[in-house]
Amino acid sequence: MSIPILDTTDFRLGLFSSNCSGGLAVTTVPERWSASWQDNLRLGRLADEVGIDFMLPIARWIGYGGATNFHESVLEPVPWAAGLLSNTSRLNVFTTIHTAFNHPAVTAKQLATIDQMAPGRIGLNVVAGWNEPEYRAMGVDLPQDHDSRYALAQEWIDVVTTLWAPGERTDLPGRFWNLQGVESVPKPAAGRLPILNAGSSKQGREYAARNADFVFTIVAGPEDGAQVVDTVKADAAAKGRTTGVMTPSHVVCRPTAKEAEEYLHYYADENADWDAVDNLMRLQGLHAQSFTPEMLEMFRSRFAAGHGTCPLIGSPDDVADEIERYAKAGFGGMTLAFVDYVGELEYFAQEVMPRLEAKGLRAPR
Repeated sequence: MSIPILDTTDFRLGLFSSNCSGGLAVTTVPERWSASWQDNLRLGRLADEVGIDFMLPIARWIGYGGATNFHESVLEPVPWAAGLLSNTSRLNVFTTIHTAFNHPAVTAKQLATIDQMAPGRIGLNVVAGWNEPEYRAMGVDLPQDHDSRYALAQEWIDVVTTLWAPGERTDLPGRFWNLQGVESVPKPAAGRLPILNAGSSKQGREYAARNADFVFTIVAGPEDGAQVVDTVKADAAAKGRTTGVMTPSHVVCRPTAKEAEEYLHYYADENADWDAVDNLMRLQGLHAQSFTPEMLEMFRSRFAAGHGTCPLIGSPDDVADEIERYAKAGFGGMTLAFVDYVGELEYFAQEVMPRLEAKGLRAPR
């Protein structure tokens, strides 16, 4: 069965977190990303035009405090995805769903409905959850062990994929949901939707090997990333599946490396929202396993620059060369984030994407 959103041997490029105020940059600079619908619409149309493959949102309900209350304003991913797909012609869009906050039968029908609007262009990013203040805000207890979170996430995706498959009204008893006489029509046109899961812990990567087409995982760089890629692919192969690996990045691309480093210092050092950075890192250390303790100790500046993601900093040649290193490490794609998504994507599309095509990493779009 072909899944158009991921059915390619090209190195995939996506945009991450544009639905969140600030994007991934925890900064106070005046040009920081607003995440308004108008700005997201401009970005989606530009991404569609220049050949970006997909857009991926974060699901968030409360901010991280600090001077900017980083991620205070967040467009909810399901209507956000539907709106973008209705205003583009080739762009693929994921929606991000937290299994603890979204009923699987409702999600199954929502996404099958969107698939009728834009067949083959909607995908599902599954998040098992980690942010305890959001659980308290929702009146839900956060299981303190990863195994319990992923047990719920497994039952959740089993319900969703069962409801997408051909079949009549059925009972789906389980530990977390006890569904009686449930049915879900329409079905996705291809029988299921592409599934991505954000997983950097051992349990998250195992979950991807069982369920996902791609795992979206945090790495320090291409060197340690190559080991992650090998592990995920081997785990999936042992289950008779194929699972690709993507990693997120933040980009500062300027005509010269000096200009890029100067802008990085301006927004992520001189004007970082350090209170928000520290709140974010504290929560990651307490409740998530996306970053090892060693990574958290080293990455404070990287959190300010891009939520702890991989840096792509420098001239167009520098950035293209670094992306090539991730491709050679076995990654199937990367997401990009910018301080100003629209203005900086225009330059990236003009200067970096042709270089990636020249390297043979991507066919012209």
